[in-house]
Amino acid sequence: MAGASGGVGGLFTGLLLRSGAEVTRVDLAASREGGPGLRDVVDDIRAPGPETARAVADADLVLLAVPEQVALDAVAPLAGLMRPGALLADTLSVKSRMADRLREAAPRVQAVGVNPMFAPSLPLPGRPVAAVTVTGGPAARAFLELIAGWGGRVVELEPGEHDTLTAVQQAATHAAVLSFGLALAELRPDMAALRASAPPPHRTLLMLLARIVSGSPEVYWDVQAGNPHADAARRALGHGLERIGRAVADGDEAAFEALVKELRTALGDPHRKELAQSCADLFTALP
Repeated sequence: MAGASGGVGGLFTGLLLRSGAEVTRVDLAASREGGPGLRDVVDDIRAPGPETARAVADADLVLLAVPEQVALDAVAPLAGLMRPGALLADTLSVKSRMADRLREAAPRVQAVGVNPMFAPSLPLPGRPVAAVTVTGGPAARAFLELIAGWGGRVVELEPGEHDTLTAVQQAATHAAVLSFGLALAELRPDMAALRASAPPPHRTLLMLLARIVSGSPEVYWDVQAGNPHADAARRALGHGLERIGRAVADGDEAAFEALVKELRTALGDPHRKELAQSCADLFTALP
């Protein structure tokens, strides 16, 4: 595994070890933590040295939990080392460019991209893992079955579909919460009074904002800058604010009501009712 020292890499390392697998971690810096079943190689996965080459040649699974450009650069050298029947997997948050590179440089290598749709500090069971199979086969199916066996809810998608969905799920969501936070910073309310009197929707947004700004800015930058559809998602957020503002500025209550009806239609009745109930349950559980 390359990038095992990161959050997602560490998540998969722990799961693989608990399943009885032996894991070789390849990284530019030596790991400070060892244990049974673990071996460390200090190397660049983009230019494998002899020890890394032997580990790749013997591996059933080569997992890339590294930045996108590193993963793209590693495909060709790894494809030349992997044995027939082995699987090349990645944990990138954008899948289209990796799928194109795999089809170009490693067309005969089984390849799957997975994207845990949650912070790696959270437990896996019950949570969604987006999966993009680029080149299928027994090893690809076995890996996805293994993730399901760990309790992950595997959601299989096409590369473009994955990137379009995550632009809405991640880029638009994070941008909305960050924009809410920037509005707070501009309006400068008294935070103690704000929290003491906050209704559940506002408190939930404050909680989301606190979680994001307590994390690594690099993670959220990658979401905004890396997804090819993120700019369209941010523009759509801006359009929504403009439409609301225009209806209110014009004193047009009917236009505002039409916006709400449009949103009901967009959600669809079955989803709307289920999500509204989940929100009610969340608000009930809030302290």
